[in-house]
Amino acid sequence: MSSINDVDNQVVLRIGGFYSNSNSSMNVTNPTLGQDFKIDFEEDLKLEESQFLPFFEMIYHFNERHSLYIDWKQLHRTAEVVGITTPFQVNFEDKIYDIKAGAKLKTTLNMDIARLGYGYNFYQGNNYSLGLSVGLHTMFIKTGFEGDIGACIEQDLVLKCDQLPLNKAVDESVTAPLPDIGLYGDYEFSPGFRFTAHAQYFYIKLDDLKGRLIDIRAGVEAEITENWHMTAAFNYYEVDVDYTQRTNSGDTHVADYNLYYSFIGPMLSVSYRF
Repeated sequence: MSSINDVDNQVVLRIGGFYSNSNSSMNVTNPTLGQDFKIDFEEDLKLEESQFLPFFEMIYHFNERHSLYIDWKQLHRTAEVVGITTPFQVNFEDKIYDIKAGAKLKTTLNMDIARLGYGYNFYQGNNYSLGLSVGLHTMFIKTGFEGDIGACIEQDLVLKCDQLPLNKAVDESVTAPLPDIGLYGDYEFSPGFRFTAHAQYFYIKLDDLKGRLIDIRAGVEAEITENWHMTAAFNYYEVDVDYTQRTNSGDTHVADYNLYYSFIGPMLSVSYRF
């Protein structure tokens, strides 16, 4: 998040893209052995590991020191495996699904991250500023399997999975808004060229959910016209979410998600100010 020192009210709209490197996994149960094991979404289920992703940001500066901001990032992936090598069971919305060895399986894992916050410039001069930001992150996660899938029924803590054939299992969850805190700053080192940087962090542990986010960005913004600007930056971004799933009774542990999304790399964006 950058700041502007020479205006009282201004809106900045920014769109751009970046390269991501993802590593996502889920600890599930092997119904044959009765043991937990880890499924890697990229290695075992063939989801794409690296891809180019979009982002959107809007900042409203309502005087020299105060601003509001909102931004959004997404990671949407789908892949298909012809034959699953190891059977596993997963719990989606208190329903247990059974995926047998050799099954044809299409996997979807989507993650959207929205951020809303407030920034205050506590130290600034004619060509520089330093500020503190506080905000909320909300994560929208969708996990889906399509193919040879069966549904299980729990009776007296025993799972029966030899009936109720299905072809789709979908789980959509939204994390509660998670707080973050950060620092940001900018320095105009030459007319029309500004160095910008920010660092944000949050961590939450609540019941069966644990999450962490780290966002560090540094780059140079160039003025193309009075209203149009272009930014080239280097970004480190990491989201790590652990979530434990249980059966309806709450006694049987079925699966643990570990959704890890990170990248270290360049990002480009253009912005318009009005």
